[in-house]
Amino acid sequence: MPDVASFDPRKLDPISSAHYERNGYPFREWAWLRKNDPVSMITHPGYDPFWAITKHADIIELSKQPNLFLNEPRLAVFNNSVPPPPEATIRHLLNMDPPDHGQYRNVAAKRFTPRAVQTWASKVQRITDEVLDDCSQRNSGDFVQDISARITIAVIAEMLGVPASDRGLLFRWTNEVIAPEDPEYQTGGNPEATLEKARIELFQYFDAMSKDRRANPRDDIVSVVASGAVDGAPLGPVELLSYYLLVVVAGNETTRNAMTGGMLAFLENPGEWEKLQANPDLLDLAVEEVVRWTTPVIQFCRTATRDYPLRDKVIRKGESACLFYPSANRDEEVFADGDVFRIDRDPNRHLAFGVGEHVCLGAHLARLELRCAFAALRERLRSAELSGPVERARSSFVGGIKRAPMRWQITGSLG
Repeated sequence: MPDVASFDPRKLDPISSAHYERNGYPFREWAWLRKNDPVSMITHPGYDPFWAITKHADIIELSKQPNLFLNEPRLAVFNNSVPPPPEATIRHLLNMDPPDHGQYRNVAAKRFTPRAVQTWASKVQRITDEVLDDCSQRNSGDFVQDISARITIAVIAEMLGVPASDRGLLFRWTNEVIAPEDPEYQTGGNPEATLEKARIELFQYFDAMSKDRRANPRDDIVSVVASGAVDGAPLGPVELLSYYLLVVVAGNETTRNAMTGGMLAFLENPGEWEKLQANPDLLDLAVEEVVRWTTPVIQFCRTATRDYPLRDKVIRKGESACLFYPSANRDEEVFADGDVFRIDRDPNRHLAFGVGEHVCLGAHLARLELRCAFAALRERLRSAELSGPVERARSSFVGGIKRAPMRWQITGSLG
């Protein structure tokens, strides 16, 4: 457990994106909050006030009451330099509430069921093997750029029907949408302009694609959404294009960072890598532990529709409750050794995919990609070590890892 006895609460900072970029997740702050003030009103320069919800049970309690705690109007806690998009320009599953959320989720839900995702197993394995085949030709690289990003972008691009030549666009747009405060990703001069530019470019791209798919439908998600309907009517232009935005960003960013963070966890805990090599039956449990350990989505907000007592506090109507999932996934009341990476953890009641009706639509796909990646690495990775500093994105929304330079020995294709 992080040292909280010596922690000075006057220095508490669970939210600034620069803090995450420099130091990674603020586990010591979260541990202090869980112990001393699990429902804490946070006021931090540059951010509108919010309640920090850090306990596993409390996040479940709020998440299972979607009519009392709404996703609108505050999706997450962002710096005020990144204001919400102009009204009526983005509307997707993450900022919808009942009954719209369920109706729009059903438009593509059948593509993400366990059975539907399993039909992609051979394709995901092929993509993974191709990426590792390429990396086997050299003894060093960047795990993000050369492995995790390439796998996840290729998978979501093929599912959407995006040609291989345009995968780089998806990669750039996701970085700009998730971390517009990061100077490396800014293309519009400031965070707000960067975010808006990425949104417009993505919308224009998928608007043209959806028009083509209506005329020439294929077996891909763009065709499914383009021909989808809610209450018997086609999706409106904002909802249609926002759907693609969500699939592109969520389908790449989160799994990519879980894969990278999982590899870093194995490097830091070589005994767990040896355990996986000795026992392939641990693979599924290892995937769940990687997801718990990394928890790529850091936080979402819920807005109270009425005064609500929680522990010794009252969340007032209209106030924001920020749900910190990585904190919940180290909660001492649920995970006795939560600060230990242990691939045989069972049960593993993590909340990394959310809980309630907003549980991640792509959770089964993420598990498949992680399973294929670590199964292949288990067989083919002979050695690996960091060759430089790990660089993190300037974001307190998604735990983005920009670079993880490594030296490695990867064997050639097993096929």
